[in-house]
Amino acid sequence: MPSTDPVTEFRTSWLPHVTGEGLDRLIDLLGKASPMLIHGAFTRAMPMGCLASHIAWNHEKTEHLQHEAGVMWLCRVANLNPATSAVILAWDRAGTGDFELRNGLLASCLDEKTHRSALATPEPEPVGC
Repeated sequence: MPSTDPVTEFRTSWLPHVTGEGLDRLIDLLGKASPMLIHGAFTRAMPMGCLASHIAWNHEKTEHLQHEAGVMWLCRVANLNPATSAVILAWDRAGTGDFELRNGLLASCLDEKTHRSALATPEPEPVGC
């Protein structure tokens, strides 16, 4: 059963499917509480969109879509139901105005970026004697 905690769902079900570009975009938008990051709808006037839409616009499988990108990314890439996603439900209540949620999502993104950087950094070669 999926987690009802939005930050836990975000870490376990969203972030594994977010591209590096999508991750950078979320870090930028969440960090600034950007008005381009909306809630209550997947998109308004492009390029205003919710979390899922900004992720989708930076994902190779959904970047060509516009208003339906966020829904399609959630359904077809992350395998989540937008109507029952804890992240979507929590985000739709207040969006960037919910400091605790926004801070939790931002911290999750920063942790993921650090984790990915550590995986991409090769181990140093041992120095011979």
